[in-house]
Amino acid sequence: DLVSVGTVGAWGIYVDPTMGNGCLISAEFEDGSDVRIGFDRDAGTGYMMAANAAWEGIEEGTEYPIGLDLDGEVYEGKGTGYILDDLPGVSITFDTIDFLMDVAAKNTLTLTNDAGPVMVIDLADSEAALLQAIECQDNQG
Repeated sequence: DLVSVGTVGAWGIYVDPTMGNGCLISAEFEDGSDVRIGFDRDAGTGYMMAANAAWEGIEEGTEYPIGLDLDGEVYEGKGTGYILDDLPGVSITFDTIDFLMDVAAKNTLTLTNDAGPVMVIDLADSEAALLQAIECQDNQG
């Protein structure tokens, strides 16, 4: 259901009609991870969704303690399990622009759970992509 509005490097910029026409960036990585970072206009929040076929055992709606490490700056939170197109993942909601700006300014994002790191991605071009997503969001009215 996503509507493409452009690309920056590995990141696609999209509008998601199911989230109040919120804009997002999305990329697939070499480890099989699929990551989306965007705005849920209906809820008035931001989110990050990370999914990977190797993450067996994730249950839809279950909360999981997670850590997000951005070049050594660690955010602790909870991710809610989901299954999208048979791909298990977690959705993390945030209500502060600080996290979004850290993603834009950093080089590497590491997602951890109780067992340790489960995903490490390169954030190359994320700043330019997020700036385009913010511009996209401004254009949604």
